[in-house]
This record gives sequence, C-alpha cells and structure tokens, in this order.
Amino acid sequence: MYTKLELNSINAKGVSVINLKPKIAFLGTGGTISYTGRDSLDVWEYMDYGTRLNISDILKRFPEVEEAADIIPFDVRQVSSSGILPDDWLALAKKLQEVEQNSATIDGIIITHGTATLEETAYFINLTAKTNLPIVIIGAQRPSSGFATDAGSNLLSAIRVAASKETKGLGVMVLLNEEIQAAREVTKTSTLRLETFQTPDLGMLGYSDPDGKVAIYRKPSRLHTNDTEFDISNISDLPRVDIVSNYAGADGVAVDAFVDAGAKAIIISALAPGLPASLQMVSIERALKKGIIIIYSTRAGSGRVLRRQSMIDSGIVAADNLNPQKARVLAMLALTKSNDPEAIQKFFDRY
Repeated sequence: MYTKLELNSINAKGVSVINLKPKIAFLGTGGTISYTGRDSLDVWEYMDYGTRLNISDILKRFPEVEEAADIIPFDVRQVSSSGILPDDWLALAKKLQEVEQNSATIDGIIITHGTATLEETAYFINLTAKTNLPIVIIGAQRPSSGFATDAGSNLLSAIRVAASKETKGLGVMVLLNEEIQAAREVTKTSTLRLETFQTPDLGMLGYSDPDGKVAIYRKPSRLHTNDTEFDISNISDLPRVDIVSNYAGADGVAVDAFVDAGAKAIIISALAPGLPASLQMVSIERALKKGIIIIYSTRAGSGRVLRRQSMIDSGIVAADNLNPQKARVLAMLALTKSNDPEAIQKFFDRY
C-alpha cells in the first residue's frame, strides 16, 4: 500500500535509512477545522470573528501529521458548511477525479469540511466518486486555535485511515473523535460535543486509535463509489429537491410553495413510522398529480420507512432508513436517471 520512497539522512549509527510513507491527497473545503478564533478560548464565536486557514496553514499548525504521510495539498473551497451548495458537490466530485487521474500512486484522499452539512457532502461523494481509494472526510468541533481542539487528532487519524489497506473499498468514510463511520448512515447528533457524529441502529465501522492501528469491524453493504451508476462528469446542475418538515398541526403550505418554486421531488420528513400530518395530504396529492416525486423519510432519526400498499398505489417512494437530508441527496442523483416513481424506488432499495 505504501508507494512513496523517501530517503532519510544518515542515522545515529551512520547508516542511511529508507522509510516508506503513504502518499495522501489533502483537499480543503473550509469548515471549523480551517478557522482560528480570537484566542484559545474562542471555541464558539470563531465563525463570526475568526480567520480562515488554507491547507498549508493547517499543516503548519499540526506538523506532526506530516510524519505519517507524504501529503499533497489542494485548496478547493473556503466556505462554511452552511454555505455549501449542490454546485459545490459537483465541483468537489470532479476535483476528486482530477486529483486521482493526475496524481500518480496516491494511496488515499482526505477532505476537510464543516460539520453542519458534512454528512450530505459525504453521501454525495460516496455515490459519485469513481475510485476504490479510501476517501475520508473530516471536520472539527473546535477550531484549530481552540483550547483542546480536536482538529489535529482528526487530521492524523484521517491520514492513517486513508493510508490503511483495511479501508480500501469501503467507500467514503467520515472520521471524527477517532471513530470511523460510513458516509451513508452517519449523521451529526450534537451541536458541540466531540462525539457528535453517530450511526443510529448500525454503529460505526471501526476505530483509528492512538497506537496507529486502524480497526474495522463491519463493512457497508449498499452500493457505492465505483459500483454506482451515477456519472456526474457531464452534469452542470442538479434538479431541485426540497424537504418538508412535519409536526403537530403541519399543513400543506410548504409543499405547495416548493412545487411553485420548481421542485422536481419533495422529501417528506414524516412523523414516525412514515406518516405526514393529515392537513398535509391534500397538498401532497396535488403535487403527485403534477408529476412531482414524493418521498417519505422520517424525522425519528433511525429506522426504515416501510412502503405501505397505499404508498404503492399513490406512487409514493419510501426512503428506507435514509434520513431526510440523505434522501434528498439520493433523490437529486436518481432524478438524473429517471422521473418514474418505481425506478426512483429501486434506487432507494439499492443505495
């Protein structure tokens, strides 16, 4: 797996030593990990008053990580994750293909990202990246300048995971807090805690521990990366897909508004186990008659939405166990292939 030969200087015994180091592409898109705050205790207002770091600046703050790999830096974006757009997903996916094609013998890829929408970007890349190389997306809950920041630890762990033969073929992974998660299932669960990224029901893939060992305990079973049918090389924009929340007394105003705005599909963040509020149904039925794809996910945070006979009869798609934001990502890609509800359902069954 290690392909880069680096000749060190003469050691203490006068012998030349050759070390094997992995070659890792490091792509930066911004986020908390690329921020410095006003001082070391500014770990919550840095986004308002701090400054941003590029990839080279981050590496200078944590020089220890370069002992673990030969790192090739690429500055792709410098944005907060709240500013990430579908166009950014397309640009990042295309940049990944360019990096792999033009950087000979790289062993893995890591990407920095803000944590707020990290899971959505990770799933999009998981469905579109045409590579078997490990891709690890990381962020930080505390800025690089912060007291007890997790930025350096996450970066070092990501390098080890991206370089590991154990992670080849696992698709896109998310890594924070030394925990390796699958892009399809992981979600952010806490605003501030370091263990924010969790995988409901199924659990993490494994650990990247301080001894340098990468321990994998399960593997994703749904199709990803090279095995998907999604080709974004000639796609310049993605179809509009929106998410409608549910709560006691929710009506159809949001559904109607998204239809008027040009949505091609609407994800219903339904009440568990997959039921929209009663007042929403008239607008949902009206949208179905206009050819809008309706997909039921759930606000519960875990578990499958089962496709009941009434959903089949109406042409409503079940999102399986994808949360609403992940269901939106898959729906956008599925719509580049088909507008048929039954075909869309098969994408949700496979991915």
